[in-house]
Amino acid sequence: MSAEDLEKYETEMELKLYREYRDVVGLFTYVIETERRFYLTNDYEMQVHSVQGEVFFEVSMADAWVWDMYRPARFVKQVRVLTFKDVNIEELNRSELDLPEDSGFGGGERNA
Repeated sequence: MSAEDLEKYETEMELKLYREYRDVVGLFTYVIETERRFYLTNDYEMQVHSVQGEVFFEVSMADAWVWDMYRPARFVKQVRVLTFKDVNIEELNRSELDLPEDSGFGGGERNA
């Protein structure tokens, strides 16, 4: 496989992953980003641990979707992440996920 073929394959996989993300993001409430992965979930628990002066985070999620183009299945029943790095948790704003009715995309006709 040439470098060009590999690059084309990875580009196609990234596009496929993005389309899947776009299709499922509306099903979830939270985005959780760690150093290694990006997750969508409706339920999570985060605990901060301190052992001998070292602080680390434990994040548990149920029924999550993981952004990883190398996984054959991206829906995961249970996830547990332990990390010494930052964890970013954001609640999705549903209105940001909806396209405006007059955007020209999807339902409704446009007047010329």
